[in-house]
Amino acid sequence: MVPIRVAESGVEPVSVAELRLYLRLDPDDHSEDGLLADLVAAARAGIEAESRRILRPATFRLILAAWPWGWLAVPLSPLVAVTRLALSGPGGATPLDPGLVHLGDDPIEAPGLAIDPAAPALDGRSVLIELSAGYGGDGPALPPPLRLAVLRLAAARYEHRGDEPDPPDPAALAAPFRRLRL
Repeated sequence: MVPIRVAESGVEPVSVAELRLYLRLDPDDHSEDGLLADLVAAARAGIEAESRRILRPATFRLILAAWPWGWLAVPLSPLVAVTRLALSGPGGATPLDPGLVHLGDDPIEAPGLAIDPAAPALDGRSVLIELSAGYGGDGPALPPPLRLAVLRLAAARYEHRGDEPDPPDPAALAAPFRRLRL
């Protein structure tokens, strides 16, 4: 099962204005705003990969060939909500009661879904589950150390463009928040 990102907010956890302030750049010179936006996006993606957490709100789709028994671990943290549940087949999608699937007790550290045992038979169809996940938006606030990690990594890449590898290690910055795999 691989979650497919189907939509995202587009709002980065750190704005260009915040990075400009952190770098102590002239607030009236916007000539490098495109570069700064790219650096923030790249830093966020690096911290997401290292921490295995979603740093901005997004919607993900899971497609399952069978109902899982009782519990389904989901590699998205933090989970925010189940937004859609349906049976998908050649004739289209048939909506199901979203109450058949519930978020687990700890959607940040142990994200997963509890499946109601009264789930209907699939009859050759697939289960389609759409989830919202990520910090910000309707989810929990981004922890300040992760926000600072994005700022530091973007600033380091700005300051050391082309002359050396990234001074702060993304793995070290995200280490306290890294979700472990079993």
